[in-house]
Amino acid sequence: MNLKFAVSAFIAAITTTIHIFAGDADIAAPLLNSTLDAEPKLTLYAVWRMASVVLVLSATALFIGSLPKHAQATRYLIVFISILWCVFGLVFFAVIVIQPDSGLLFKLPQWALLLPVGFLGLWGSANKSIHPDENSATLHYSR
Repeated sequence: MNLKFAVSAFIAAITTTIHIFAGDADIAAPLLNSTLDAEPKLTLYAVWRMASVVLVLSATALFIGSLPKHAQATRYLIVFISILWCVFGLVFFAVIVIQPDSGLLFKLPQWALLLPVGFLGLWGSANKSIHPDENSATLHYSR
Protein backbone atom coordinates (compact mmCIF):
# COMPACT_ATOMS: atom_id res chain seq x y z
CA MET A 1 0.00 0.00 0.00
CA ASN A 2 1.23 3.45 -0.86
CA LEU A 3 1.03 5.13 2.55
CA LYS A 4 1.22 8.66 1.10
CA PHE A 5 -1.81 7.95 -1.12
CA ALA A 6 -3.65 6.34 1.80
CA VAL A 7 -3.07 9.36 4.06
CA SER A 8 -4.01 11.64 1.18
CA ALA A 9 -7.24 9.65 0.69
CA PHE A 10 -7.98 9.85 4.43
CA ILE A 11 -7.53 13.64 4.52
CA ALA A 12 -9.61 13.91 1.33
CA ALA A 13 -12.39 11.86 2.97
CA ILE A 14 -12.33 14.13 6.04
CA THR A 15 -12.41 17.19 3.78
CA THR A 16 -15.34 15.72 1.86
CA THR A 17 -17.25 15.00 5.06
CA ILE A 18 -16.69 18.53 6.35
CA HIS A 19 -17.72 19.98 2.98
CA ILE A 20 -20.94 17.98 2.80
CA PHE A 21 -22.12 18.26 6.40
CA ALA A 22 -20.65 21.45 7.89
CA GLY A 23 -20.55 23.22 4.54
CA ASP A 24 -24.20 22.55 3.89
CA ALA A 25 -25.12 24.24 7.15
CA ASP A 26 -22.63 27.12 6.95
CA ILE A 27 -22.55 27.82 3.20
CA ALA A 28 -25.26 26.08 1.17
CA ALA A 29 -28.23 26.71 3.49
CA PRO A 30 -27.54 30.45 3.88
CA LEU A 31 -27.05 30.67 0.12
CA LEU A 32 -30.42 29.05 -0.54
CA ASN A 33 -32.08 31.29 2.06
CA SER A 34 -30.54 34.45 0.60
CA THR A 35 -32.40 37.09 -1.37
CA LEU A 36 -30.22 36.43 -4.41
CA ASP A 37 -32.20 35.88 -7.63
CA ALA A 38 -33.16 32.26 -8.30
CA GLU A 39 -30.89 31.73 -11.32
CA PRO A 40 -27.55 32.70 -9.71
CA LYS A 41 -28.60 31.13 -6.40
CA LEU A 42 -29.40 27.77 -7.95
CA THR A 43 -26.35 27.92 -10.21
CA LEU A 44 -24.10 28.45 -7.17
CA TYR A 45 -25.90 25.64 -5.35
CA ALA A 46 -25.37 23.33 -8.34
CA VAL A 47 -21.66 24.23 -8.33
CA TRP A 48 -21.59 23.41 -4.60
CA ARG A 49 -23.02 19.97 -5.37
CA MET A 50 -20.58 19.49 -8.26
CA ALA A 51 -17.74 20.21 -5.83
CA SER A 52 -19.20 17.56 -3.49
CA VAL A 53 -19.13 15.01 -6.31
CA VAL A 54 -15.52 15.88 -7.23
CA LEU A 55 -14.45 15.54 -3.60
CA VAL A 56 -16.15 12.16 -3.14
CA LEU A 57 -14.86 10.70 -6.40
CA SER A 58 -11.32 11.98 -5.94
CA ALA A 59 -11.10 10.70 -2.34
CA THR A 60 -12.28 7.32 -3.61
CA ALA A 61 -9.74 7.33 -6.47
CA LEU A 62 -6.92 8.25 -4.08
CA PHE A 63 -7.84 5.31 -1.86
CA ILE A 64 -8.05 2.90 -4.79
CA GLY A 65 -4.72 4.21 -6.06
CA SER A 66 -3.13 3.46 -2.69
CA LEU A 67 -3.78 -0.25 -3.16
CA PRO A 68 -0.87 -2.17 -4.72
CA LYS A 69 -3.20 -3.98 -7.12
CA HIS A 70 -4.28 -0.67 -8.69
CA ALA A 71 -1.11 1.41 -8.32
CA GLN A 72 0.03 1.05 -11.90
CA ALA A 73 -3.39 1.60 -13.50
CA THR A 74 -4.20 4.72 -11.47
CA ARG A 75 -0.85 6.50 -11.41
CA TYR A 76 -1.73 9.23 -13.94
CA LEU A 77 -5.18 9.69 -12.44
CA ILE A 78 -3.57 10.23 -9.02
CA VAL A 79 -1.20 12.84 -10.45
CA PHE A 80 -4.15 14.63 -12.08
CA ILE A 81 -6.22 14.57 -8.88
CA SER A 82 -3.24 15.75 -6.82
CA ILE A 83 -2.64 18.69 -9.13
CA LEU A 84 -6.35 19.49 -9.00
CA TRP A 85 -6.33 19.60 -5.19
CA CYS A 86 -3.21 21.79 -5.18
CA VAL A 87 -4.85 24.20 -7.62
CA PHE A 88 -8.04 24.24 -5.52
CA GLY A 89 -5.91 25.21 -2.51
CA LEU A 90 -4.18 27.93 -4.50
CA VAL A 91 -7.58 29.30 -5.59
CA PHE A 92 -8.43 29.85 -1.93
CA PHE A 93 -5.10 31.62 -1.43
CA ALA A 94 -5.81 33.82 -4.44
CA VAL A 95 -9.26 34.72 -3.12
CA ILE A 96 -7.73 35.59 0.25
CA VAL A 97 -5.00 37.73 -1.30
CA ILE A 98 -7.33 39.81 -3.50
CA GLN A 99 -9.69 40.66 -0.65
CA PRO A 100 -9.15 43.92 1.27
CA ASP A 101 -10.16 42.29 4.58
CA SER A 102 -7.46 40.85 6.80
CA GLY A 103 -7.69 37.60 8.73
CA LEU A 104 -9.20 35.62 5.88
CA LEU A 105 -6.40 33.08 5.99
CA PHE A 106 -8.20 31.43 8.91
CA LYS A 107 -11.74 32.38 7.89
CA LEU A 108 -11.23 30.46 4.64
CA PRO A 109 -9.15 27.52 5.93
CA GLN A 110 -9.99 25.14 3.09
CA TRP A 111 -6.44 25.53 1.74
CA ALA A 112 -5.16 23.78 4.88
CA LEU A 113 -6.91 20.55 3.83
CA LEU A 114 -6.71 20.88 0.05
CA LEU A 115 -2.95 21.43 -0.22
CA PRO A 116 -1.84 18.47 1.94
CA VAL A 117 -4.02 16.11 -0.11
CA GLY A 118 -2.46 17.38 -3.33
CA PHE A 119 1.11 17.44 -2.04
CA LEU A 120 0.88 13.95 -0.52
CA GLY A 121 -0.50 12.62 -3.79
CA LEU A 122 2.31 14.22 -5.77
CA TRP A 123 4.89 12.99 -3.27
CA GLY A 124 3.45 9.48 -3.42
CA SER A 125 3.49 9.64 -7.22
CA ALA A 126 7.19 10.46 -7.17
CA ASN A 127 7.79 7.22 -5.29
CA LYS A 128 9.54 4.83 -7.68
CA SER A 129 7.66 1.87 -6.25
CA ILE A 130 4.56 2.71 -8.29
CA HIS A 131 6.43 3.06 -11.55
CA PRO A 132 7.14 -0.06 -13.54
CA ASP A 133 10.66 -1.31 -13.74
CA GLU A 134 11.13 -2.05 -17.40
CA ASN A 135 13.75 -4.67 -16.64
CA SER A 136 11.68 -6.56 -14.07
CA ALA A 137 9.27 -8.36 -16.36
CA THR A 138 9.59 -10.32 -19.53
CA LEU A 139 6.67 -10.85 -21.82
CA HIS A 140 6.23 -14.30 -23.29
CA TYR A 141 4.01 -14.96 -26.24
CA SER A 142 2.74 -18.35 -27.22
CA ARG A 143 1.60 -19.34 -30.68
